[in-house]
Amino acid sequence: MFNNPSNPLHMRNGGLIGLAGTAIALGVDVAPYMDKFVHPLLDCFVDPENRIRYFSAECLYNIAKVSKGEVLVYFNEIFDALSKLAADSELSVKNGAELLDRLLKDIVAESASVYIPQYPETERVRDQVQGVLVTHPDGTLGNDGEGPRKAFSLAHFIPLLRERIYVVSPFTRSYLVSWITVLDSVPELELISYLPEFLDGLLKYLSDPIEDVRVATETLLAEFLREIHDVSGVRKQTTESPLQQSKYSERSESRPSDNASEKILDTPIEDAERAAFIIDQDERSSYDPDNLRDDHISDIDFRDAGVWVPGQGVRIDYSAIVEILIQQLDGEHDEIQQSTALRWLAEFLTFASEVMLPFTPRLIPAILPNLAHHVNMIQSVAVRANKLLLNVIQNLPSPSEAPQRDKVAPARNRASPTPATSTSNSRQSTTGKDSTREASSPESVAETTPTAANAGTGPSGLSRSRGSGVDMTLTPRPPPVADIQTNAGSSRSHSPISLKSQTTGPNAIVPPGTIQEEPDPFDYQATVNELTIQFLSEFEETRVAALKWLIMLHQKAPKKILAMDDGTFPALLKTLSDSSEEVIKHDLQLLAQISSSSEETYFKAFMMNLLELFSTDRRLLETRGSLIIRQLCLNLNTERIYRTFAEILEKEDDLEFASGMVQKLNIILITSPELADFRKRLKSLETRQDGQALFTTLYRSWCHNAVAVFSLCLLAQAYEHASNLLYIFADLEVTVAMLVQIDKLVQLIESPVFTYIRLQLLEPERYPHLFKCLYGLLMLLPQSSAFVSLRNRLNAVNSAGFLHIAPKSTVGAMSTRSKIGRDEIKWQELVQHFRSVQAKHEKARRQALGTDTTSFSEDQTTHAEKSDWRYIDSPQYIISTRTGSKYAVLTSKRCIIPLESTSKGEQRDVG
Repeated sequence: MFNNPSNPLHMRNGGLIGLAGTAIALGVDVAPYMDKFVHPLLDCFVDPENRIRYFSAECLYNIAKVSKGEVLVYFNEIFDALSKLAADSELSVKNGAELLDRLLKDIVAESASVYIPQYPETERVRDQVQGVLVTHPDGTLGNDGEGPRKAFSLAHFIPLLRERIYVVSPFTRSYLVSWITVLDSVPELELISYLPEFLDGLLKYLSDPIEDVRVATETLLAEFLREIHDVSGVRKQTTESPLQQSKYSERSESRPSDNASEKILDTPIEDAERAAFIIDQDERSSYDPDNLRDDHISDIDFRDAGVWVPGQGVRIDYSAIVEILIQQLDGEHDEIQQSTALRWLAEFLTFASEVMLPFTPRLIPAILPNLAHHVNMIQSVAVRANKLLLNVIQNLPSPSEAPQRDKVAPARNRASPTPATSTSNSRQSTTGKDSTREASSPESVAETTPTAANAGTGPSGLSRSRGSGVDMTLTPRPPPVADIQTNAGSSRSHSPISLKSQTTGPNAIVPPGTIQEEPDPFDYQATVNELTIQFLSEFEETRVAALKWLIMLHQKAPKKILAMDDGTFPALLKTLSDSSEEVIKHDLQLLAQISSSSEETYFKAFMMNLLELFSTDRRLLETRGSLIIRQLCLNLNTERIYRTFAEILEKEDDLEFASGMVQKLNIILITSPELADFRKRLKSLETRQDGQALFTTLYRSWCHNAVAVFSLCLLAQAYEHASNLLYIFADLEVTVAMLVQIDKLVQLIESPVFTYIRLQLLEPERYPHLFKCLYGLLMLLPQSSAFVSLRNRLNAVNSAGFLHIAPKSTVGAMSTRSKIGRDEIKWQELVQHFRSVQAKHEKARRQALGTDTTSFSEDQTTHAEKSDWRYIDSPQYIISTRTGSKYAVLTSKRCIIPLESTSKGEQRDVG
């Protein structure tokens, strides 16, 4: 009558009225005939006639009112039909469906957790037709369970909810959210245990265009998060109680050994009398298999004492939830979903940090890019999550401390709020709901790469990944040894706890006489790899955060990560070319930290690679060279750095680069505040033997640059030797580069760094060679502003009455320091070395002139020189951008002559 739409409308209406009247007449005796009533009415829910759909809803309302809990046997079918009527286009139909929906919610809230059907065979027929997609937590099937079964089965309902959760209609979404809220309000049902099955779809409701849907979803998610927090707190209290641990010790001694391997079955969620007190099988920590017995005894102790704590014994699959949250952080999801996922992850880090450890390599690329997100809400939550995750990892025991803590590790793991991270072997041996949750747990999710895991985040992909692949007819049994060996070499190596599944599971096989070590839940190398990838991020905040992470990890495990040959070192060197100064500073801090904790060979290799980088990237040397070297001196021993640089540069074949690098190092040595102590050591040649050796090492390398070696002598107060070098300068080719450097040196003499030199001018009898050095510079300089400045300084001394006293060759006229210096430092050898190095430079310049037909102005002016000299009017004239002096270039004689000084205004380069 109802299946055939061709039947007259009044006939179908009359049939519906008849069904309703019959049910009301039967009253409580309607239970045996519920199947005859429900299915015809559900067929009418999809009738094309509006009145038929309305009357069918009204009729089912009357039947549900008299049958009460019996209607829960057909809850899935009624729920599915009502979800369609919730989005019906006819207002009267929606109103009728809403009345039935409210009644059904009242029945579920009142009876779902306790009502047992009067005719259990009806339920068995239902189970045979539908099958069990998500089994009961106790691991038994619906048709084989011991004792009476309840009318409402949450395990049967979850597959339907998981399928319907991806609807797009706002009305249906509101309907589903309201039902999830009702089911969650029934404590005995423990819907929170099934949260991973529908969390992904529920998060999509946050971006619904209807505000009511968004608000209801946010409220529901907030309630779920509060429940998870409460359950975690209860679990910590029950597992950390010293009283329970002492009781467990007493009971373990009296427990028969043959019962030690018995499995504890989960309790049915519907069983109100047992659900609060009996622990679930999967409610063990993934880090210690013994926690299963600890938790079971703990809950039994509470039961014996007659104490029940809300949330006690509730199983939460933290790992599956974290997996879903990570998937929400890709760019495909809306911003509200990303911010909510980040907020959940941050909260998990506060009360379930042990669960988050295996996910750290995947959390890094999910959190760090959001540190610079354009949405402030996402950025602020990402900053908090990153800080919390960093603190969690920082508070872990160092790998070197792990052996000492093996004895206390079980106690620490018992406090772990990770009941859901059970081993994969235990999941394979269970025909409960965990069979279908393998895809949502980290064990099964990591069977594929992260990219593959994210490919199935849609409704269809999620359904496929979470489908049950376990034979429901099999009884739990340990997997064979061959299976364990196969899994060890499979793609499950990416799983955060796959190794734990094979070594610490209840069915793991341990050879006799061996000590089973607990694997580290935190993967250092995988985390370092993910952090290195973040160097490619376009955001400065992300790159800085990645370097801060690496600094922290290296401090914690210097021998375990960031080795010279692990591929990270080239990436760190490349980062020195970063556009951000903050990134370079942190990169140098990390490189310095690695060098300080490594052997000398590593440090020298680092210095060689750094010089090679400068050699290939001259722009980096010009723009960031000073910053890089100063930061290294700030984090490492300055003498060690300069000694190593000097030893390498002394043998450098690229003479042009060696000269430029020495010039850069010399300017830093003279001007950098970080090198103040280092400069004091060089001034103490007469009292420190090591200072003389340091001076000699630097001198031999500084010979690549004539002005730099002269500056070094001034800094070390070796004025006699410096004056001798000036005579050698006369034999050298005076290039534009040399004049520019002398110009800079004169400016430095007027700076606070060389204050002591200016004061020593007041003691000509003690420092006679100093006058000779400065007057020699004056003679080398053309008559420019630098010439005028130095001449005024010397005239000021002479006008004050301090006459120049010519140096005498008598021993008495020599200072004590000079005598010691002459005895310890082989000056003649240094002079010969200076001549030979400069001869190489002269030869290289001549060869360049012989093969290069360009004019003098082009082949003699390097890139650095062009920044200090600028051509004006024609190539025959240049102007110093530093002093404003104008010079004429004589190409034939390859020299320059000074012209009258020009204005120092806008043409002077302050850099």
